[in-house]
Amino acid sequence: MMMNAFFERMKDLLGDGFEKYLDTVDKDPYRGIRVNTLKMTAEELLPLLPFAGEQTPFCEDGYYVSAEKLGKHPLHHAGAFYVQEPSAMSAVTALDVRPGDKVLDMCAAPGGKSTQIAAKLSGTGLLWANEVVRPRAHILLSNIERMGVKNAAVSNMDADRLASQLAGFFDKVLVDAPCSGEGMFRKDKDAIFEWSPEHSRSCAERQKAILDASSKAVAPDGVMVYSTCTFSRDENEGVVEDFLKNHPEFELIDTGCRFGEASRFGEGMELCRRVFPYDGGEGHFVAKFRKKGGKPYQGAGYTYVEPTREERQQIDAFITDILKNPAFRHYHVIDDRILNLPDTELLPDMSGMNILRAGMKVGDFKKNRIEPHHNLATALTPDQFQRRLILKHTDELAAHYISGEEVEIDRWIKGWAVVTVNGITLGLGKASDGRLKNKYPKGLRTLPWKDLQI
Repeated sequence: MMMNAFFERMKDLLGDGFEKYLDTVDKDPYRGIRVNTLKMTAEELLPLLPFAGEQTPFCEDGYYVSAEKLGKHPLHHAGAFYVQEPSAMSAVTALDVRPGDKVLDMCAAPGGKSTQIAAKLSGTGLLWANEVVRPRAHILLSNIERMGVKNAAVSNMDADRLASQLAGFFDKVLVDAPCSGEGMFRKDKDAIFEWSPEHSRSCAERQKAILDASSKAVAPDGVMVYSTCTFSRDENEGVVEDFLKNHPEFELIDTGCRFGEASRFGEGMELCRRVFPYDGGEGHFVAKFRKKGGKPYQGAGYTYVEPTREERQQIDAFITDILKNPAFRHYHVIDDRILNLPDTELLPDMSGMNILRAGMKVGDFKKNRIEPHHNLATALTPDQFQRRLILKHTDELAAHYISGEEVEIDRWIKGWAVVTVNGITLGLGKASDGRLKNKYPKGLRTLPWKDLQI
């Protein structure tokens, strides 16, 4: 019954294009990856991935793929690529992130768009990734860590509270709002049976509230992109029209993109872009706003507190043992956790905010020692480490390592060492007597190597 109602609504929406949409319904969904340019270039990565095909129209670093379950691939573990539905890359392309920007991703989990933003920032500026649902916020943090992002703050906060505390702070804001997910029906064919017009309308009300809250965080002359992965006019153009009606300080502007098609649902809405399955992606909607006025951020900056002299001495000795010429500037010690912060001149006052992590986690103070954190490996390059186990993604030892096993290593290597694949870092281990004790996080380990298809 609901399935018939959905198709009737799509027929009303698409008119002559409905038959073209209907032809896509029973076909396989599009699959894609995005090259993580913080780790490798496309020219370096693609020859290693025989399942990668043509570039997508939605992102210059996005490629269609023919394989599934790519999360087990060693180069995925190392953060060389992110598995992402192709049209989901479109929103960040419209946001047009530039190095040095301060960018907020308000509804950021699981992290595809946040890590795409980070790649565009190229280690400069600030990425603030927020997720209101705590378990999803930890998944977000894990993906930001895996992709080697060093200039991010990850928070777990309500949109209104976050935006109110950081009012006028961000150059660019992304609101990829929770939606009815109609663009995912080909991927999850049972989801269509759970669809209802009432659910779509309730999503629209929630989207309006999130967009309204997020707009506070936009700096004067800043931009905000609103996106969904649904086809509903209520959740797309309807939300845009409502926002413009209630926020005269914003104007709708051209996304600057030509993927998909211009919206044809409402006056001025042709500035928005829509993607349907026949456009090369599962489905997305993108709108872009510019803030014409308002006040810049009025809050205080970040108050940096130096580690104690004893802490600094321990950290320096630890870093010197593991790394070569580390280019770290700002260490922050919180409850025995050692963090290397992003550029503190870019950080706002974070007091009273629920921050899961700011910057890179270097390690933890333990009894009489410091133990390095996995993030130290993922965020740095192999040549920054004193000791390395150099592997290729096709080596059995790489699969042994990501399954949590001890692996053989040259007997002369002693102490903490980084494991690398194809010139990028994978994780850490502690070498002794020709064996590398595995320190790859248990929650990230995959099947034993013999079961991996790489």
